[in-house]
Amino acid sequence: MPETLAQFLPLIGAALGGYVVGSVPFGAIIASLAGLGDLRKIGSGNVGATNVLRTGRKDLAVVTLVLDCAKGVAAVLIAAIWGAELGLVAGGGAVIGHVFPVWLRFQGGKGMATTIGVLLAVHWQIGLSVIATWLVVALVVRFSSLSTIIAMALAPAFAWWLGGTKPAALALVLGILVIAMHRANIRRLLAGEEPRIRFSSQNKGGDRGD
Repeated sequence: MPETLAQFLPLIGAALGGYVVGSVPFGAIIASLAGLGDLRKIGSGNVGATNVLRTGRKDLAVVTLVLDCAKGVAAVLIAAIWGAELGLVAGGGAVIGHVFPVWLRFQGGKGMATTIGVLLAVHWQIGLSVIATWLVVALVVRFSSLSTIIAMALAPAFAWWLGGTKPAALALVLGILVIAMHRANIRRLLAGEEPRIRFSSQNKGGDRGD
């Protein structure tokens, strides 16, 4: 085996391993087991926690959110056993797997929860900074999508400040991916058609996030 290829094998393995972990569609599985049908035929069609919430099952939405976040954490921590850089690569693979899962014909979620998990595992202060930004913006503007976009736009700066250039590069790539997945939300925001978060009532018709 050529020496150059051998050097890249661990990175390829980490990326593929992260992809497999991230591609587990917990939202779709949970909705199906709960008798709610095919989540891809509900609301936005995404398999993330926000779309689970549209079924009226807040408990299942919370479980989905936690599991989607956990798979990002798991991908990073498992690969990081063999090196920090491999953890970063696996984290990127996990988010790509969530967004483009092979099991669902590459139609997954928008990646925010899994990205949060990845960033928490890479450097917990980076993850908490992104979460705090999301919460503050959400409380002020009451748009889940705009909160996500702003939090992910700032994520590379948080990562560079707290973790250095490599975590910042990962945060930049993930930020671009997550924001790109919210392009329909951006169009609705610009048109004044994006629904707001309703903190005190069921969110069946609420914000169209992950």
